[in-house]
Amino acid sequence: MAQALPASAPDTAIPGAVTQAEGAAMLRAVFNLFRLWGVDDGQARVLLGQPSPSTFYRWKRGDIGSLPPDLLWRLGDLMGIHKALRYLFMEPERAYAWVAKPNAAFNGQSALQRMLAGAPADLTAVRNYLDAERGGW
Repeated sequence: MAQALPASAPDTAIPGAVTQAEGAAMLRAVFNLFRLWGVDDGQARVLLGQPSPSTFYRWKRGDIGSLPPDLLWRLGDLMGIHKALRYLFMEPERAYAWVAKPNAAFNGQSALQRMLAGAPADLTAVRNYLDAERGGW
């Protein structure tokens, strides 16, 4: 189980934990991923757990600071979704486009629509589906 370290904690790796520096790197990567997926800022805020607009835009500018545990879980799922898609599709463009395409596994909704329901479990459901599809489950 990943745990966030307090902002004052040394920036060292602890088994089973994500350091604040690792979380910040994940957040920067996820902002790039959102661009590739065609996710707008409103959708991005939902996927990141509805941070306030000021916090969201501070993060987007790269002023990240301390990250809450819920966000670290969301970032882990988003990065897992990206990884699974890269395993499933040889062409990156197909992987990025898959997120917005209707899918029978999500009752005809796209993976993005499922994730935009907003609960952490919605991100996890998409990640679990992809992990099972790629045989990594």
